[in-house]
Amino acid sequence: MDSHGQYEQQVVWAVVGSDIGPLMLAATRDGLVSVVFHATPKVRDTMLDRLASRLGVEPVEAPDSPLLVEAIRQMEQYFAGTRRDFDLPLDWSLISGFNRQVLRELATGVPFGTVVGYGDLAGRVGQPGAAQAVGVAMGANPLPVVVPCHRVVESDGGIGGFGGGLETKRKLLALEGVLPEPLF
Repeated sequence: MDSHGQYEQQVVWAVVGSDIGPLMLAATRDGLVSVVFHATPKVRDTMLDRLASRLGVEPVEAPDSPLLVEAIRQMEQYFAGTRRDFDLPLDWSLISGFNRQVLRELATGVPFGTVVGYGDLAGRVGQPGAAQAVGVAMGANPLPVVVPCHRVVESDGGIGGFGGGLETKRKLLALEGVLPEPLF
């Protein structure tokens, strides 16, 4: 606690290996706040600066922190094929407004092994015709994999875009049985 009896903000982070490359996970006392693809040292440092700026505190590397242990365990289970749903507290403070509304619907309404179209997701949040805005929300998702933006596809059957790269999206959809495993 600080001198005013308030809990100080704390941000902890760790880089974990996965089938799609290194992932950086960051958490606060409120829950998992960020998942970052391709967590090379350069990407990691950029995200740490961004988190410090947005959350007002320097993140601390702490892979054994109780704030991260369960997230790391569930992520490992997901990639091992033994977990379909994440059951974690999430800190939504990095996203707001329409984007938060869309991502919350995605997190609760699009289960493992299924996909939804951008336009369909827009309709679910009461904004039919806002498919492009849904695409923007997917690109702003601070919690990919856990909030499964990889499950959002084009209405014509195309895979759509993905902040982690199309190969990463294909691998995640293959892991969930939506696409066949890539041949190479």
